[in-house]
Amino acid sequence: MTALPFEDTRDFENADRGFIGALVPAVVKDADGRTVWDNDAYGFLKAECPDTANPSLWRQAQLASKQGLYEVTEGVYQVRGLDLSNMTLVEGERGVIVIDPLISAETAAAALALYREHRGDRPVTGLIYTHSHGDHFGGARGVLPRGTEEGVPVLAPVGFLEHAVSENVYAGNAMTRRAVFMYGDRLPKAPDGQIGAGLGMTTSTGTITLIPPTVDITETGQEETVDDVRIVFQLTPGTEAPAEMNFLFPDRRALCLAENATHNMHNILTLRGAVVRDSRIWARYLDEAIELFDGRYDVAFASHHWPTWGHDNVVAFLSEQRDLYAYMHDQTLRMLNDGLTGPEIAEELRLPPALENSWHVRGYYGSLSHNTKAIYQRYLGWFDGNAAHLWEHPPVGLAERYVEAMGGPERTLAKAREYADAGDLRFAATLLNHLVFADSGDADAKQTLADVYDKLGHGAENGPWRNFYLTSAMELRHGENAALLDASTPEMAMALTTEMLLDSIAIRIDGPRAWDEDLTVDLVLTDERRRHRLTLHNGALTHRVVPEHRAPAGLTLTLTKPQLLGVLAGQGLDGIVTTGDPALLARLFSYVTEHDPGFPVVTP
Repeated sequence: MTALPFEDTRDFENADRGFIGALVPAVVKDADGRTVWDNDAYGFLKAECPDTANPSLWRQAQLASKQGLYEVTEGVYQVRGLDLSNMTLVEGERGVIVIDPLISAETAAAALALYREHRGDRPVTGLIYTHSHGDHFGGARGVLPRGTEEGVPVLAPVGFLEHAVSENVYAGNAMTRRAVFMYGDRLPKAPDGQIGAGLGMTTSTGTITLIPPTVDITETGQEETVDDVRIVFQLTPGTEAPAEMNFLFPDRRALCLAENATHNMHNILTLRGAVVRDSRIWARYLDEAIELFDGRYDVAFASHHWPTWGHDNVVAFLSEQRDLYAYMHDQTLRMLNDGLTGPEIAEELRLPPALENSWHVRGYYGSLSHNTKAIYQRYLGWFDGNAAHLWEHPPVGLAERYVEAMGGPERTLAKAREYADAGDLRFAATLLNHLVFADSGDADAKQTLADVYDKLGHGAENGPWRNFYLTSAMELRHGENAALLDASTPEMAMALTTEMLLDSIAIRIDGPRAWDEDLTVDLVLTDERRRHRLTLHNGALTHRVVPEHRAPAGLTLTLTKPQLLGVLAGQGLDGIVTTGDPALLARLFSYVTEHDPGFPVVTP
């Protein structure tokens, strides 16, 4: 850590540059008075770094916690510190274009109000989503309330809607659960608790909304004009998100880098879970941006962190970001082909000194360790080629055998404490984890593991690692907090295609209970003019579009998509035309299991 250039304060100067005014107090509440965002809770970061935090992560948290309205360049403003992400506002002829309206409608509304307080009550005349992650579209209704979106173009990269909603359906429950650990929003905000997530502070917990795009960006070089503001786009699919784009405001000489280049190493695979990203293509799109927009900007900004001013500084920034993802990819593949496994590569791979000492590629959000494992996973999957790992016992069975082999619980606990006292926290955690899995009621083991997790968290430079360790310690001590953020809002449901709605049912079929079932249901959607046939057979629910003239199934429902949403939400068949045996629908849904935070399809 002593090698890092803490004397370099340029990031602090840039993070403060253009400051206009802050939200005071920096607390946002919902309509019921529940606090959904509290940036003032991070006031303790003004102090010197304590021994319960990594100095590098503490520095990053100090920067990311800065809050307020900032001028990026003439006519371009950002609100930072009111959610995990930034909201950017570009002034047009008649109003203001909003880029990435945060996670929650409440924080987005507060950000827009702060802008209007200082820049006047300009109407929103355009909305742009840089990519398909929830912290970049969830607050849409905070800037365009219902009834105000008419005539307002909503721009997004092609494929945005499919990817934006599918992530919240197919594996949404598991991802939401992991996000609690990754962002640490349940932890106390304190020097020994949550101090940020590297990419920002944490996630807001308000109302997630979605206004579907009206304009698709389908190719690099596409130019659109919104409220007399020219915008030139670069598509970057498969980088930080499956659907993502950079874009230039040529008349403002300002370049938006979405989330492709921020002031940290990003994730190739997030700890909350996602599809593994392509670090090779990520590097290539950053290189393309350097060439495509060369000489046409004086400032670059992103949807997290602070801008970079000066054309040459931006080129240097993008070049190092490009080199980071290319180096991780290529060196992981080199070592993989030399026979090393993911964990072995993660232990051996180091960045070049020039990158290692550059603040904006430090592992505050992604980490070199879990990113190299993700690259290995992308190419070779979960299996490391060692036959001993091909058919191991599951965690509880494996743990019981380890503890028995160690001589029983008491000897295992004593040995784990020896390793912890000797400073080998990693192996102490491994032993204690086996002990807890072997006997979840062992209070001494759980307390000792929590203490080890505290130490690992306090030493972590990576924000999500710290939050994972500390949240795990909290649950070991106090039990699981099952309350999760519910992303299954009406607008998310309406944005799902019919095929995705039906997939969401298929994922929730309790297969073993349905092994012996054989039934068919037709859905005739009058607003789509299509017949979807659902077949439950051998415990698998499949669906396909069939011609209208096909012989009907045992039950046919003739309805609209909104009515289908009502059926899925349990509203019954009132007002819906049915042909055949309605009991078939009840039989079908009797096999559907519900997962917290609830069935993802809700009534519009």
